[in-house]
Amino acid sequence: MPKISKSHTTPYFEKKFKRLPADIQKIAVRKILLFENNPFHPGLNAHKLKGELSSCWSFYVTREQYRVLFRFASHNEVVYYDIDTHDIYK
Repeated sequence: MPKISKSHTTPYFEKKFKRLPADIQKIAVRKILLFENNPFHPGLNAHKLKGELSSCWSFYVTREQYRVLFRFASHNEVVYYDIDTHDIYK
């Protein structure tokens, strides 16, 4: 898959991002940049979700806890919807 050429954030994503601890924000920015350069980098574990969130995808910010919830708007465009702990899926 090619690089992501366009990305958008929802107001909800921005609100949740601002509430994250500063160290997690820094990691999240690095992971988002990595994702946009290589959406399926093995360190991100990007994967399609199931059930009620089956139209969404997720990738790791931190392996243990934090995730980004997103959708592909087109082949190389993405919309970020949420960022939070693993509870993001509830």
